[in-house]
Amino acid sequence: MTVEPSIRPEDARRVEVLSEALPYIQRFAGRRIVVKYGGAAMVREDLRDAVFRDLALLACVGVRPVVVHGGGPEINQWLSRLAIEPVFQEGLRVTDPGTMDVVEMVLVGRVNKQIVNGLHQVGGRAVGLSGADGELVLARTHGDGSLGLVGDVARVDPSVLIPLLDRGYIPVISSVAPNAAGQPHNINADLVAGELAASLEAEKLVLLTDTPGILRDRSDPQSLIRQLTLSDARRLISDGVVAGGMTPKTECCIRALAQGVTAAHIIDGRVPHALLLEVFTNAGIGTMLVGRNR
Repeated sequence: MTVEPSIRPEDARRVEVLSEALPYIQRFAGRRIVVKYGGAAMVREDLRDAVFRDLALLACVGVRPVVVHGGGPEINQWLSRLAIEPVFQEGLRVTDPGTMDVVEMVLVGRVNKQIVNGLHQVGGRAVGLSGADGELVLARTHGDGSLGLVGDVARVDPSVLIPLLDRGYIPVISSVAPNAAGQPHNINADLVAGELAASLEAEKLVLLTDTPGILRDRSDPQSLIRQLTLSDARRLISDGVVAGGMTPKTECCIRALAQGVTAAHIIDGRVPHALLLEVFTNAGIGTMLVGRNR
């Protein structure tokens, strides 16, 4: 007489999910994925833990994630403590030398190490860097310099990252970088992530945001556009469908794709495990931008 083993439903489901994920694990093993980490996923403890677990799992199964982060809310908190009034123009933080000191302290000295420690707590292996380390990112002053020490990306040299990725570490990069004279600059983290993805010839660029993705009607979350080509994305910008804060994110994705990144994703970081849902399922949960239709 054969006795059937007693299997708990939750165990059966867990094994089923792992089996379903196998084709995606095989597809992306050894591939580089650049994740811009920000928004609610940095603020809410439950979402932070989910992102850290997602990143650790990706690294564990052979994917090579790189994290780029900002930290605007914490910068504002410290500016308030120091009685420095935050000033924004054109959506960018006006960064005088005093503000730059705070930005560097917060992003490089606090937020970066908090992310590294969070990854270690869930079993990942991470190394914290800024654009200055290994001359990873060279900045140039944005525009005419009227915004102070706000930077654009002049050059990316990912050489310092390659041995870390090859050994299974997760590089965590703050969006502060020096110019040619060694002066630190504050660079938009989306921009750094996009240029870094291009320099690494990444399989994916993933932007964690506080929106479902690109919406055809900004007042209707159900109007999510699941997939766009470069030409589609450019047309939506020119038509005003993509506007406001979504414009620089979309332009960042367009530039990364134009430089060889396979796919770019704008996803809702308010959804637990959004990263795994986007990478390891066919449907995904956000907007995927590709060079041409798949």
